Amino acid sequence: MLYPSIDELTAKAESKYILVTVASKRARQLRENSELQVVRPKSKKFVGQALEEFISDELVHEFLDGRK
Repeated sequence: MLYPSIDELTAKAESKYILVTVASKRARQLRENSELQVVRPKSKKFVGQALEEFISDELVHEFLDGRK
């Protein structure tokens, strides 16, 4: 079983698109030597670590509606 599960992740995010965007941006930051906010991550890959931060509420996003 994968951690975190897709059901838990989609419950926290408004949409799958937002989840993918936030995780990819954070994974890029981690790849460029940003400090990890989870103490002992289960995943060795940057995307998995970003998702672990998201599920543990260490990674939050702000939704700005740019439509006018």
